[in-house]
Amino acid sequence: MSERSEKWIEFARLELPQSVKRKLLSHFSEPAEILAAKTSALESITESRWPHCKSLRQLVDWKGVQIDRLWTGRPTRRIIGLSDRAYPPLLREIQDPPVVLYAQGDCSLMLSRGLAIVGSRNPTPIGREIAMNIAKVLAAEGHVIVSGLAAGIDGAAHIGALESHGPTIAVCASGLDIVYPRQHLGLARRIGEAGLLLSEYPPGTGVRRHHFPYRNRLISGMTLGTLVVEATRKSGSLITARHAADQGREVFAVPGSVYSPLSKGPHQLIKEGASLVASIADIQEELPVFGSLSVPTPTQRTTDRCRDSLLDAIDYIPTSVDQIVVRSGLTAAKVCSMLIGMEIAGKIRNCDGRYLRNLEP
Repeated sequence: MSERSEKWIEFARLELPQSVKRKLLSHFSEPAEILAAKTSALESITESRWPHCKSLRQLVDWKGVQIDRLWTGRPTRRIIGLSDRAYPPLLREIQDPPVVLYAQGDCSLMLSRGLAIVGSRNPTPIGREIAMNIAKVLAAEGHVIVSGLAAGIDGAAHIGALESHGPTIAVCASGLDIVYPRQHLGLARRIGEAGLLLSEYPPGTGVRRHHFPYRNRLISGMTLGTLVVEATRKSGSLITARHAADQGREVFAVPGSVYSPLSKGPHQLIKEGASLVASIADIQEELPVFGSLSVPTPTQRTTDRCRDSLLDAIDYIPTSVDQIVVRSGLTAAKVCSMLIGMEIAGKIRNCDGRYLRNLEP
């Protein structure tokens, strides 16, 4: 561990409010400078008085520091400070960014711009499929899918991204050594290996109810836009969407049946000005910057050949994705990315996870 990382650990465990720490960092970018300064020199900056404390090091939770040192003993784990280059640039722009982030996995994903996908913990099968398919297509193109590891839509978004071998970030409401919900232990392990687990809470921090709405500002804050797929009017997903709006980011919502309580949240957001999403193209049109993050675009001739090859691989009876991959010779990620577009174009249709070629009119 570098000396700078060590100082970030100590600074993170300072028993001071986050707002005070941000004030200190606005004057001293390095935590070592703050920890070495006399409190008398810092009082004018923070507008606070510490009459019984000569040095901030007296306010460090040293037991917590030891926990963090042990946790960062693995090479895939890092503690990233607000002034570090690895800190998510979009997140740094919000009103109250975390002073430090605890990260496990591929930290380079934080430097990419992505899409947050959130929604109900108890979605309908259609809602789950929509979230998974959108995540699958965008992740296959190289876009980072960000969500909160919760049951339901969050989990479906993460799974969709992983199935296309694309990038995903799970922002957690507890320390990264405590997975919540427990049913997502396996999913969290996969994300830690292929994507990134992220939290503003140090190891050992358990689940608290107030952590979830506070966590949601990070999900929206580190992305260009937030998509809501199924949510009641009181859902935490609407909190995420409103954080996104307050942060100047795009808000998207998938409409649904007027009879479904899970459509009330998205419909309310659409009334408030959120972009209605009827297809993935609706997201891509609103966020054209996504194009600059995609894998290099092939020539039109190559694209047409791929589409022809894919269509030839699909029968007029239901055909599995595995069969399509084998027949077309395309990668699984490429197939998953193209199937949605061809379905929207009316060339094929989805039959319980298998694809059926439509008859030409």
